[in-house]
Amino acid sequence: MRSLGLTFLFCLLCGHSLAEEVFDTWRYTLRRPAKGWQSDGFDDANWMTGQGGFGTRDTPGSRVGTIWATNMIWLRKSFRVDDLPSNPALLIHHDEDAEVFINGKSVAKLSGFATDYAVIPIPAGKRSVIKKGSNLMAVRCGQTGGGQFIDVHFVDADKVRQLPPPKRNTKPFKSRLITKWGEAVSADNAWLEYPRPMMRREPWVNLNGTWDYAITDAKEREIPVQWDGEILVPFCLESTLGGVHRLLDGSETLWYHRTFATDYNEDHRLILNFEAVDYRCEVFVNGTTVGSHQGGNTPFSIDITDAAKDGENDLVVRVEDKTDGYQLRGKQTLNARGIWYTQVSGIWQTVWLETVPQSHITDLKIKTDARAGEISIAPEIQGRAGVAAVRVVVKDNGEPVASLEGNANELAIKPANAKLWSPSKPHLYELEVSLLDSAGRTLDRVESYAGIRTVGKVKDKDGQWRFTLNGNPIFHWGPLDQGWWPDGLLTPPSDQAMLSDIQWLKDAGFNMIRKHIKVEPRRYYYHCDRIGMMVWQDQVSGGIGRRQGWPEWTRLKPDPVDAQWPAEQHKQFMFELESMITSLENHPSIVCWVPFNEAWGQHQTMKVGEWTSQRDPSRLVNVASGGNFWPVGDIVDEHRYPHPGFPFDLNTHDRFDNYIKVIGEFGGHGFPVEGHLWDAKRRNWGYGDIPKTKDEYKQRYVKSIDMLNDLRAQGIAAGVYTQTTDVEGEINGLMTYDRKEIKIPAAELAEIHQSLFQPITIEKAD
Repeated sequence: MRSLGLTFLFCLLCGHSLAEEVFDTWRYTLRRPAKGWQSDGFDDANWMTGQGGFGTRDTPGSRVGTIWATNMIWLRKSFRVDDLPSNPALLIHHDEDAEVFINGKSVAKLSGFATDYAVIPIPAGKRSVIKKGSNLMAVRCGQTGGGQFIDVHFVDADKVRQLPPPKRNTKPFKSRLITKWGEAVSADNAWLEYPRPMMRREPWVNLNGTWDYAITDAKEREIPVQWDGEILVPFCLESTLGGVHRLLDGSETLWYHRTFATDYNEDHRLILNFEAVDYRCEVFVNGTTVGSHQGGNTPFSIDITDAAKDGENDLVVRVEDKTDGYQLRGKQTLNARGIWYTQVSGIWQTVWLETVPQSHITDLKIKTDARAGEISIAPEIQGRAGVAAVRVVVKDNGEPVASLEGNANELAIKPANAKLWSPSKPHLYELEVSLLDSAGRTLDRVESYAGIRTVGKVKDKDGQWRFTLNGNPIFHWGPLDQGWWPDGLLTPPSDQAMLSDIQWLKDAGFNMIRKHIKVEPRRYYYHCDRIGMMVWQDQVSGGIGRRQGWPEWTRLKPDPVDAQWPAEQHKQFMFELESMITSLENHPSIVCWVPFNEAWGQHQTMKVGEWTSQRDPSRLVNVASGGNFWPVGDIVDEHRYPHPGFPFDLNTHDRFDNYIKVIGEFGGHGFPVEGHLWDAKRRNWGYGDIPKTKDEYKQRYVKSIDMLNDLRAQGIAAGVYTQTTDVEGEINGLMTYDRKEIKIPAAELAEIHQSLFQPITIEKAD
């Protein structure tokens, strides 16, 4: 069966005619085809269809229409020749080895790789294979490492012009993987839980469910009159669960629309809350702009009282998302491959409404002190008219155990015989915080909770720094957890799904999670609080490569160099870092902030580290996990794969002596589980070669844990294993991406991990 091609005419692009057209649509396969695949009569009906060229976008000189990320690819396309050129040639870019056939005969065999297109004349002895009318080109290309790319065109060597841009693919890769929770998702049950556990208030209205959507040119500012279809909020545009499964380009705008009903109340304000919208958005109520926000990872609120009306109201959200440059986006990319995953655009967490009094609490700042057994609450209040006092009631399992009333900005309260929070005993006290008028009547009331604990550090008898919790040394042991899902991408399919991951890790004997360059829904940290999981919280990274905001990665070597970020982009970075800390700082589970990962976007390290320590002195700061070491914060962090290690020899002039030594990433032992791969046709990978059996996989894991335990005795105070689950092409998870197959049972892992918690003698010091 002959493959047919969508054509682009050179004459349309260049303003004059050429001998031939550009045929850019191919049939292709990633599995070795049967004999005769180069011939005209071969049946390629079962091959896939894609736009040229094929490869990865980071390959120099490439024009990628279809992502190709396996070792080999075979391609076929038909092209038409109306007049035989006097100097027939191939316009080709290859990375690496390639062979080209025309009408079943080999016309070129190329070794190595190119960095741009080149014109390769077809030898005189082989030109006879070209005929007038329809011809068939077949190509085989293979590569062994780095970038990869193949694109071939038949041209007249005397009349070559620039190729047109490749046709943009608007569809992300569609995997068959889905979680059991994703299978149960519907418009009626999409994230119904109250989204702000640290400050609960009634009444509230959940706006998740079916919305209208449209995609327009980025220059369009007018609200669309017609809509393209429906999307399920809070799942993003690119996700399977959202129902659209569409890639958003930086030249496009994504619009959302729905209606909501409300009753007017002159004594109250109507607040519209977004848990997260990626990346830049403007919000309209009844055609009026009510607010905007930039930053894709943290919650924000807009008072829409003045724009709302009795009865039905129109709500529209306009979103822009370039997923590029300095924009903070973490693992998202326009070119999903390797450690970079499918982009996420638009609303990706809960949208909701709440009605609040004119004088109301907008936030709570909660601090605790384990030694004093004390909880301090500082409410932030909007509209203080009529507010005479604040009352705090502390409850233990629903029973009041302490209360305090006053008009100070901060109230400190001590429950009798205070119970402390720790991973082994994650005790939480319930809180009620009320605003009172002069007659003692309640103007506003919110519910919250607190876990009394103190995070610190201590030197042992050998002068090595160790983590402490409530004054006691504790080894931090957790997985790198990226929080990606095959059906929802950044959005877990449900609250129960998110909880299941945390509980499984707890059962597997971990006491900490490194939440890797993602900010989860606030309920995630609530579950960590109540289950008893410490969290290292990463800031979401931005920039890309050394051209835009990444310095040379020198790890723990002396004399590091920072990247240079423009003032406006640094200001946005700090705004988003502050927003993350503000939204999460009350959670007792969070014990460490991580502003940078490796050297990704690492800039002004000393200033960022000092600011973070001053902003939240109640937690430790790991300024750059695995990144370039600067003397700031509390931690020096090495990344090493596959087995753990630490460069003690780089401690020149005692540079590391005042810092807790940790291995912030190691492991990544890969193991593929058939039927549970994101894409079985791509290069699925882990660190090191892939073990042949599950027993070999387990042996490698045990070896890494034994090595970590030896390092613990040498002063290493924490270890982070990569990772909880497989993610897209990464198969180095302890469970598969769909969470349906466990590679090592939790009970076995818990037994393996016991050695990491055997006591080390510590001599306490100030």
